[in-house]
Amino acid sequence: MYMQSLCCRDLQIRMSTSVPQGHSWTRPVKKEEEEEDPLDQLISRSGCAASALAVQECMAQHQDWRQCQPQVQAFKDCMNEQQARRQEELQRRKEEASAHH
Repeated sequence: MYMQSLCCRDLQIRMSTSVPQGHSWTRPVKKEEEEEDPLDQLISRSGCAASALAVQECMAQHQDWRQCQPQVQAFKDCMNEQQARRQEELQRRKEEASAHH
C-alpha cells in the first residue's frame, strides 16, 4: 500500500514539475543522472508502465487530476495487483525454503 502511495505521489510531483517554468533552456545532464530513475525501474518491472504513461499523458493534456481519475485508478489497480503477486511469490519462496530445511 505504501509503495502505491509513494509511486502516485512521485508521479504527481514529476508531472507538476514537468510543466514549463517560463524558460526554454535545459541544464546539462551529468553522468550519474543518465541512469534510469529507480522509480522508473520499479514501474517498468511491475508491468504497469503503460498505466503510468497514461496518467502522465492525461495530466499533460488536462493539467487536472479530476479529469484523470480513470487513468490514476487503473495505475493504482495495476500496482496493487503487482504487489499482491509479489507478496504471494515471497510467501511461496519462504514456504519452499522452510520445507527444504
